[in-house]
Amino acid sequence: MATHHRVIILGSGPAGSTAAIYAARAELEPVVFEGIQPGGQLTITTEVENYPGFVNGITGPELMDICKEQAERFGAKYIMDEAIEADLSQAPFKLTMNEGEYTCDALIIATGATARWLNIPSEAKYKGHGVSACATCDGFFFKDKEIAVVGGGDSAIEEATFLTKFATKVTIIHRRDELRASKIMQEKARNNPKIEFAYSYVIDEILGEDDPPHVTSVRLKSTKDGSTKEIPMDGIFMGIGHTPNSSIFEGQLEMNKDGYIITLGKSTKTNVPGIFAAGDVQDFTYKQAISAAGSGCMAALDAERYLEEI
Repeated sequence: MATHHRVIILGSGPAGSTAAIYAARAELEPVVFEGIQPGGQLTITTEVENYPGFVNGITGPELMDICKEQAERFGAKYIMDEAIEADLSQAPFKLTMNEGEYTCDALIIATGATARWLNIPSEAKYKGHGVSACATCDGFFFKDKEIAVVGGGDSAIEEATFLTKFATKVTIIHRRDELRASKIMQEKARNNPKIEFAYSYVIDEILGEDDPPHVTSVRLKSTKDGSTKEIPMDGIFMGIGHTPNSSIFEGQLEMNKDGYIITLGKSTKTNVPGIFAAGDVQDFTYKQAISAAGSGCMAALDAERYLEEI
């Protein structure tokens, strides 16, 4: 038999935990399912310096631990599990987890988005130590250094352009011999003296040192003849996009072509009354911890008002 809760929150990143703080303070007794990556993407960010309130910065895992403790202080309950199936056809909404079934009157989806990675061992080894998927989060740490951005679309060019504020040189590595980005973005990159291009190459290996862990160079492999070359590099940024963690809601909630959940107006309401979306699962523009936290607050307030009216 399914266990019922008034409010269930899926995801425990900045959006999920902020929603939990607000919902718990409203005495809605929220239950948070932590998901596939407890704490969200911030847990792979070594230093967070742009989150208000932390003058000297804080590590991503520390920040998310604090948020969780704060939510628990007000009565939110965290469960280490993830939703694998959802039936949103009627209220109460039914969720199937790895460890059982649950129902709820209001559902806040804060499952985030997953950065697309190359999935090579050296990438995982240096993740957070020279390898990143967020230029706005980590660009500052590469002041006066040489870095690379992998990708050829608008997001890669955008990241590369942003990173020229800090780096002495940014190399765009793209597997094809021409970019996929819009003409305006391409022109912008080509006119930037700090940006160079490595066309028809993929990363074969990221090289570095262990004590302390940091990237020193990258080995590139030609997509045309298989030849390799090594170039000195202090950091690698993945600009190959994100995938929103929304697949279990396909066909039930309105989404855009990339799978981001569509919210209505200046709210977190989805097309199904009683279901709200916050954070990177619905935000394909800002993708920051602070904006995710803000939308988590909105989702809890929206859920509270919904529950008062039913």
